[in-house]
Amino acid sequence: MEPEEFDSDVLRQFVLAFKKGKLKPIVKSQPVPKNNKGPVKVVVGKTFDTIVMDPKNDVLIEFYAPWCGHCKKLEPVYNELGKKYKSEKNLIIAKMDATANDVTNDHYKVEGFPTIYFAPKDKKNNPIKYEGERDLEHLSKFIEEHATKLSRTKEEL
Repeated sequence: MEPEEFDSDVLRQFVLAFKKGKLKPIVKSQPVPKNNKGPVKVVVGKTFDTIVMDPKNDVLIEFYAPWCGHCKKLEPVYNELGKKYKSEKNLIIAKMDATANDVTNDHYKVEGFPTIYFAPKDKKNNPIKYEGERDLEHLSKFIEEHATKLSRTKEEL
């Protein structure tokens, strides 16, 4: 509850709306990016469900912190990964600043930075946590192994 004026009437209305299930949770979110056409899609709290949880696409999502040294080191590799798979229609490479945005799904636990999950289009509530080397080769193998549909064949790699 974030009312500008807090009084008994406002509180009463809030409690009644809560009991009726008519309240929407307040989600911490950066502004929705106006241009999100790059090889790595930017996800914010308000777009997590529409991008990461979209059942039409596989999504590789990196949760990062802007101050994290490991995240800064990963950024050029992650951008290369995005470029490599940019033409894939059913695969999104995405990132989210987990310090400025709420993750709106409990299956995506962020306990350190960076945290990377692969969300298959048919198993959004069962994402696969990436635990390997943070380089282009290993991240690509992880995608190739878990992607539900890729247009390229593994031999082309």
